[in-house]
Amino acid sequence: SVMPMDAYREGDVYVIAFDLPGVSPEAVDIDVERNMLTVKAERRPAAKGDTVQMELSERPLGVFSRQVMLADTLDTERIEADYDAGVLTLRIPIAERAKPRKISISGSGRKQISG
Repeated sequence: SVMPMDAYREGDVYVIAFDLPGVSPEAVDIDVERNMLTVKAERRPAAKGDTVQMELSERPLGVFSRQVMLADTLDTERIEADYDAGVLTLRIPIAERAKPRKISISGSGRKQISG
């Protein structure tokens, strides 16, 4: 099963949010190898007693996974993960080296250029 996601930039942070309703935080696995982010989550069946007779079972069980290619500009060493109310939110800082820098030129009478 595919997990729906949103991805957006918020200032100097890239944010990815995944919908994982009914999944416990312990069942979520986040892995980054080079630029490939893999999120896996397992929704396990609720414990049912002998007297329970299922009338309808529409909620998908099993393993959900999603792979996302991250840009080189992201600092994958500093990913923060947060899980709240069925939503897993990953916040990945944009690396310092990817931000525009102002370069000043020393010397008499020269102006600053921004690069």
